Amino acid sequence: MTAYSRIAVLDIGKTNAKVVVLDAATGAEIAVARMANTVLKDGPYPHYDVEALWVFTLDAFRRFVREPGFDAISITTHGASAALLDADGRLALPVLDYEHDYPQAIRDAYDALRPAFGETRSPRLSMGLNVGAQLHYQRTAFPEDFAGVARIVAYPQYWAARLTGVAANEVTSLGCHTDLWNPQEGDYSSLVDALAIRPLMAPIRSAFDALGPVLPEIAATIGTSVPVYCGIHDSNASLLPHLVARKAPFAVVSTGTWVINFAVGGDLDHLDPQRDALANVDAYGRAVPSSRFMGGREFEILSAEIGTVAQEDSRAALPAVLAKRLMLTPNVAPGSGPFPGSERQWVNAEGSSAAERHAAACLYLALMNEACLGLIGARGPTIVEGPFATNALYLNVLAALTQRPVIAVAGSTGTSQGASLLTGIKPVSAPETRVEPPAIPGLDAYRAEWLEAVNPR
Repeated sequence: MTAYSRIAVLDIGKTNAKVVVLDAATGAEIAVARMANTVLKDGPYPHYDVEALWVFTLDAFRRFVREPGFDAISITTHGASAALLDADGRLALPVLDYEHDYPQAIRDAYDALRPAFGETRSPRLSMGLNVGAQLHYQRTAFPEDFAGVARIVAYPQYWAARLTGVAANEVTSLGCHTDLWNPQEGDYSSLVDALAIRPLMAPIRSAFDALGPVLPEIAATIGTSVPVYCGIHDSNASLLPHLVARKAPFAVVSTGTWVINFAVGGDLDHLDPQRDALANVDAYGRAVPSSRFMGGREFEILSAEIGTVAQEDSRAALPAVLAKRLMLTPNVAPGSGPFPGSERQWVNAEGSSAAERHAAACLYLALMNEACLGLIGARGPTIVEGPFATNALYLNVLAALTQRPVIAVAGSTGTSQGASLLTGIKPVSAPETRVEPPAIPGLDAYRAEWLEAVNPR
């Protein structure tokens, strides 16, 4: 065990970024700075504003060195992103926004190159959600710029490289539906050779490795020289504390822009790539059955449309919603999830109140989540982290649908706490709310009608 007292975590989500300082003994957030993660539309394609993130990060480190102080840095970011570095460690091309879509000819050419699902356990996803598709696009559309690439690193390791000068890769990001990783072999997939990029891939390091201290010029800027750890994919950061503290089987539902579901002790042999089921790779290099839908983005869209509704009003509206079969069918955010190709519809919504629509939206999220958990053979309790952990109606409905306990973990998204564990500190217990499966009259009939509406015979 290390003797760190406070850990600074750079935590970059798809929508927001933050720098958090965590107390190593209690896990409490004792300082936090936040900013929006914006996408720039200039240049060759939409890309993340990494320079704004860099200024924000250094400023937060500089302030937090003075108060409350920290003695190590860890990193976690969203997946589906990679950085192409030149020989000087600078970006050879901007860090591409994974929601950018490519010309059809490039997509078709990539489909002919990518390995079968049986090799990678990575489904073919839309836009740039397969990092292999991003690299193929950049290599094909910008050959002169790509010729200047000396190193390819996953997104958490891009920030580690900027801080330390050490280029590395790490398996949780490589194993996050990239098409680049073979989880059974624990090595790169055949796609790496098909794209002729194996010599460019930075060496693989453990997420738990300290890559080195911050560079001297950064130490001078922020006012301290501290070790920087390799970093981890954000959903795997949420999973890590539970791998340390719980026995299988259990499921973890990591909520943010995406709802990522992990079934520890689940079913790796019957994953359906057509329904956004796949294998992720945990911090120890083990394949974990996983599924996902863009639930946070969907709830954000719905909340903007419906307006502000108090949770107690939404809960009070539930019986009426079930009785009148007011329901929302997928997908609010197209292109992912267990029901691909479906287009959202409100059913029996005429004259409904805002509270009723909000309750129906919570039912929708729980039904989508139940479907995702079923696809990966989830068993045991379901641990919910992130914003959805405060949505009491969603938690109760999910417990009732799955007929398994739901454990809501309070506090931050869980990604920051998980990333802090890479430094060797001991995990701490976070406040939990256990929801036993309640009896909700009318829910079974509602679910049957919802499934019929989603998958008509």
